[in-house]
Amino acid sequence: MGGHDQDQGDAAGPAPVPTDAAQARAMTDKIREAMDDIRRSVAVLAARVRDAHTARAWEPLGYPSWGAYCTAEFDISRAHAYRLLDIARTLGAIQHTVDAGPALSRTRDTSPAAALDYGLSQRALLAVSSRTDDLAQLLARRLTELARHQPEALEPAAVEDVVRQAVRDIRTAPTSAAEPSADPLTAKGRRTVNALADSAHQIGELMLKAAPAYLSDTEAADILALLCEEIGESLEHGLAARRYAITGDRRALHRTIL
Repeated sequence: MGGHDQDQGDAAGPAPVPTDAAQARAMTDKIREAMDDIRRSVAVLAARVRDAHTARAWEPLGYPSWGAYCTAEFDISRAHAYRLLDIARTLGAIQHTVDAGPALSRTRDTSPAAALDYGLSQRALLAVSSRTDDLAQLLARRLTELARHQPEALEPAAVEDVVRQAVRDIRTAPTSAAEPSADPLTAKGRRTVNALADSAHQIGELMLKAAPAYLSDTEAADILALLCEEIGESLEHGLAARRYAITGDRRALHRTIL
């Protein structure tokens, strides 16, 4: 009876398809393409929402407002319609800051959607939508600092990293953290803390290359002990930096690096 049940269970599911390395690589590439499509869809949507709202597309179609237009045409709630607008405005603020900053390499795709594509989720963009001024100030400072160390035009990948980190920091920082201080000593202290956090994130990214995010701290510690010793960093600090790189939350650095 047990054998019969087992046979039925085997027959119910599709037989595994043997794959060679080339087939496995093709499957992997398709997954990567699909993930890229999802990532870019936020930017595409933002560009189109921005254009429609700027053109007041609801008026020629006879709708009284943006919310009514989105509800009727796209079957989404009024609240969702305005969240889309917040996302578009946040990405627009980011792009304006990038455009006004140091020169970028000409290798970057400048199409409207690609120009807004920084690999940011809708959730992350909504989280900072009420603090775009803070985000723009932080982003401008970091792009300027990056340009000091790169005499040539900034590469798109480097700019995208700076943008994503700035969004993470604004998203997780207290509201007052990004506000400039009139006290020179306090302002200098904040710059120092920001520099430490940036350095910790870079160390965390290095830690993640050796011990990926799916590993627990205990499992990661076994792998990272030698690496931390070789780079002259304590294991405790290395693990804290790794947690910061995973979460983007500076609280991961409290009582260790910060």
